Amino acid sequence: MDFRLLQKIFGLLLILFSFTTIPPIFIAFIDYQRDQLPFMQTFIIVLLIGMLLFLPVRYYEKELRNREGFIVVALFWVIFSALGAIPFMLSEFSPLSFTDAFFESMSGFTTTGATVMEGLDYLPRSLLFWRQELQWLGGMGIIVLAVAILPVLGVGGMQLFKAETPGPVKDAKLTPRITGTAKALYLIYLAITVICALTYKVLGMNWFDAVAHSLSTVANGGFSTHDESFAWFHSAPLEIAAIFFMMLSGVNFALHYAAWSSKSLKAYWQDTEFRAYLAILIVSSLLISTYLIIHNGFQSALTNLHHGSFQLVSFMTTSGFGVADFTSWPTFIPVLLVFSGFIGGCAGSTAGGIKVIRIVLLAKQGIREIKQLIHPNALLLVKLGKIKVEERVTNAVWGFFGLYIVSFTVLMLLMMVAGVDQITAFSAVAACINNVGPGLGKVASSFSEMNDFVKWLGAFAMLLGRLEIFTVLVLFSPSFWRN
Repeated sequence: MDFRLLQKIFGLLLILFSFTTIPPIFIAFIDYQRDQLPFMQTFIIVLLIGMLLFLPVRYYEKELRNREGFIVVALFWVIFSALGAIPFMLSEFSPLSFTDAFFESMSGFTTTGATVMEGLDYLPRSLLFWRQELQWLGGMGIIVLAVAILPVLGVGGMQLFKAETPGPVKDAKLTPRITGTAKALYLIYLAITVICALTYKVLGMNWFDAVAHSLSTVANGGFSTHDESFAWFHSAPLEIAAIFFMMLSGVNFALHYAAWSSKSLKAYWQDTEFRAYLAILIVSSLLISTYLIIHNGFQSALTNLHHGSFQLVSFMTTSGFGVADFTSWPTFIPVLLVFSGFIGGCAGSTAGGIKVIRIVLLAKQGIREIKQLIHPNALLLVKLGKIKVEERVTNAVWGFFGLYIVSFTVLMLLMMVAGVDQITAFSAVAACINNVGPGLGKVASSFSEMNDFVKWLGAFAMLLGRLEIFTVLVLFSPSFWRN
């Protein structure tokens, strides 16, 4: 293990992260609040630690191996969640314990959206913006950002990119160099965020809410500046705009790049995963809306349609925004919403969940096994479109699914051991490991009632889900640490 290389990388990343506290400091000064001090203290602490790590090894250069790449990614999310928790602990407006602050910070970085904070409407804008900023930074992965703008690292970046980027197929690059790939992704990410913010402003939000909600919408995070989330605005046009941007952010960003570079929308429709993603969203939205109409959910069919569609898209893209108390809807709907979060968005998007591409591959493999029983001597292939899926990919999908089930079961049982009822434990693990945010039972709106042990389990589940299990669990393998 090359500890000097790890020291250099973490030092540079910490220096970079320290500057993310500047926007909240600026907002606090504009509002004449006293809450700029926690962010100034965080800036100094993180910057000093980063410089102390980086300066002694600043001239050290060596190629980054896969093993160091996995360590950097996994530890990065833990360390930066701990550092991101500092303002939540120091703020005099809403001081949190370390457990609560770490949970909130990890939820932000992993774009989960689960929260322990209440009374958001009375918190200073600087602290509210910090929550939103954490989600935006975590949305595409701040590691990719660091690789894009810090070529001074002097190490290969593809190991970091592979370890952090979600999805079963990670070998393809959009551009020949990893820095070009990361820049391309972030330019698209930034462009969608800006367009989303402008749209929200035109449709009635003030500038602060428009920018803040665009950060969490495009990150598919779900944090809001109001306790009522999107319901606070009472605006159907805003909710419809949010549906569009949540759906857009749940699409593989490589597809956005392909469509932009070819100046054609054909790239979307030619992609098997995108077609499946769109089909699931449309069919499920219509199913929920129809069920609401039958059971007299809202006064008009259009209201049922847009509320049902909003909640379905919010859950499946793992955003977690809300426009209504979905837990009061007919029981079938909340359960369907939770299960849609298991599917999640497309690979290479900011959404969580198992990912549509894995669901498609699992379905195709299941169909192949049934056909194989009927025709035992036939050579049957799994294909995406006209492309054969390699055996290593299908094996990885099955391996991921198996580890996912085991991890989910263990975490749920541990929560039940801690005294949580079955429904709450199931939905709490689902909300965290799928990076959705809201659940059912006692975690429908907040995790504030949960004990510290459950919150730490939830934070670990968020990390597992954001880094797609393998990246975290590989660190627990003895063979990983052998030379």
